[in-house]
Amino acid sequence: MASVSLSSLSLAHTRRPDAAALTFSSSDLRFRSGSVGFGLAKKNQRVFGLAKKNQRVRVSVCRASSLFIRNLDADDFRHPLDKQNTLILRAIPGLNELGKVLLGSVTEQIMLLENIGTSVLVSKNQLSELHQLMTEAAQILNMEAPDLYVRQSPVPNAYTLAISGQKPFVVVHTSLVELLTRKELQAVLAHELGHLKCDHGVWLTFANFLTLGAYTVPGIGWLIARNLEEQLFRWLRSAELTCDRAALLVAQDPKVVISVLMKLAGGSPSIADQLNVDAFLEQARSYDRASSSSVGLYIRNAQTKQLSHPLPVLRAREIDEWSRSLDYQQLLKRAIQITTPQNV
Repeated sequence: MASVSLSSLSLAHTRRPDAAALTFSSSDLRFRSGSVGFGLAKKNQRVFGLAKKNQRVRVSVCRASSLFIRNLDADDFRHPLDKQNTLILRAIPGLNELGKVLLGSVTEQIMLLENIGTSVLVSKNQLSELHQLMTEAAQILNMEAPDLYVRQSPVPNAYTLAISGQKPFVVVHTSLVELLTRKELQAVLAHELGHLKCDHGVWLTFANFLTLGAYTVPGIGWLIARNLEEQLFRWLRSAELTCDRAALLVAQDPKVVISVLMKLAGGSPSIADQLNVDAFLEQARSYDRASSSSVGLYIRNAQTKQLSHPLPVLRAREIDEWSRSLDYQQLLKRAIQITTPQNV
């Protein structure tokens, strides 16, 4: 596993960093780490003291039966583009060695201490309902549950960190907890688990730090960054599609996953009950029709070329199609029922 890996399911479509943003402090790293996440905070934006007085983070949990997929392997749900682009990255000579040079123990400690020191660790005795959501999601995906932290922030976001030699952990922002239903929040946790299940850590590390760092390497920096950037972003977009599938395997309802994407694209707690998943899927189909011509396809490719995440409408369409696929149905046939007690 990479020395520092970070992942998330952001709708903040990260582009190549500007030259002026290439030097950063430990506080900058905090927000750079979320650049491939649910949301991108503005530089030096404070993330504390944002809740209203006496406001509590509440998660309504009503447990039900779920399907546990026996002997689930990452390749059982890995997106074909993820497989293809991972092979391409592995074929790049010296990529692993370059990453080790650019990433070191100092970066590890910054990322680790920054997140642990400013968040609340979830456990059976602390935000126990969130703990149950994570435990169940990990059980369904046939993997060990990482630690889970809740962090105060107005930016709806969640991300995963894997530090060499230490247990990986997932961080969710309080605004995300407020925005989503219990099932939707568990789908987000499952998406983050998908990155760990699929061992995305190595390439997520490069995607978050290598391109930024490569710009600062004298002489060869710009050339390295230019050559790697497009391939890294192409892989990132495909990896997100894989992890959306992990979210579906846990949610076992495509509308839950699509609702998450819709809310992150244009939702808020005050209007969440007015959002319509079917209308959002129709919006995705409209985008496909509008970009089906040769000119539309060119614009679409130019629009997404330097994005770290696929467009939300495309992710919604992808997960809707996979939910109808034979591969998904075959996975469900391998499942067995598990039941957890209800909390009223």
